[in-house]
Amino acid sequence: IYAGHHSILIDPTEIELNPSVWMSIINQYKIRDTFCSYSVMELCTKGLSSSIVDLKNRGLNLSCVRTCAVVAEERPRLHLLNSFSKLFQTLGLNPRSVSTTFGCRVNVAICLRGASDPDPSPVYVDQRALRNDRVTLVEKGSPHSLCLLESGKLLPGVKVVIANPESKGQCADAHLGELWVQCSHNSSGCYTIYGDENGLGGDQSQYYARLATGDTRQVYARTGYLGFVRRTDSIAADGKNHDAVYIVGALDETLLIRGMRYHPIDIENTVMRTHKKICECACFTWTNLLVVVVEYDGLESQSLDLVPLITSSILEEHYIIVGVLVIVDPGIVP
Repeated sequence: IYAGHHSILIDPTEIELNPSVWMSIINQYKIRDTFCSYSVMELCTKGLSSSIVDLKNRGLNLSCVRTCAVVAEERPRLHLLNSFSKLFQTLGLNPRSVSTTFGCRVNVAICLRGASDPDPSPVYVDQRALRNDRVTLVEKGSPHSLCLLESGKLLPGVKVVIANPESKGQCADAHLGELWVQCSHNSSGCYTIYGDENGLGGDQSQYYARLATGDTRQVYARTGYLGFVRRTDSIAADGKNHDAVYIVGALDETLLIRGMRYHPIDIENTVMRTHKKICECACFTWTNLLVVVVEYDGLESQSLDLVPLITSSILEEHYIIVGVLVIVDPGIVP
């Protein structure tokens, strides 16, 4: 694809070594549109929070940015988006320019929020209903409510249906299901370059799936992500309401515990809130036990104090008993 304009690629390892390199290049070339991942956004938010004044004194200005789009295969990280926008607003970044997108290997551009689109519509859903694959909208501040931010509006020519991943039947509006996408720019397959699957790898049938109910002749690509589509109240530039895509999580990452579906990010967010010295967390299941691995940046003699904090918080918010809790040094979890 020839875009016809000057583009610059920055190696993520460069940003790991020097988080300010991205911002410096934006300032130097007066870049209007920039794309990043949540990991890069997190590196810059954590790595540059103490040097914002110094960057401002050096004349770094981000007011030229029209769109700063986060390219993601996950649920929008609301807290990180807000922290990033607030931090770099000091350097002239317009918070409205920070937008979200969603794509995956079956289709790299399913939805996105442009600079001219209305502000994203957050919805609040009942976490208890979500565990049973149901979408129940609740008021902000309700007990057990979870805030979900839209990933964006469907791009032109993209058709999405929500299907039950097991039965392959089309889901009703109140049900959480897998996003199936039909579009001229869907992938036709994927190649792997690692392990024994060198060449055309993975299950190719996910690119050519048909619904078991409704219109069974149409062919869709299965994204492997659970979510739902909602018609929003906000009016787009064309004067119409748009369908917004809400991503909840990857199907193969979900934890099935006692017949209910949990998303690791929700448990990990609970753990992160328990102590200011916890810098990262990872959750998964192992022989039907919930395993929680925590990176702790505090004194080793105080690390055991985290055990009651974490186990009680998870039990209180998610009604799950932690099977194994591992406390490690920062940077251990890949």
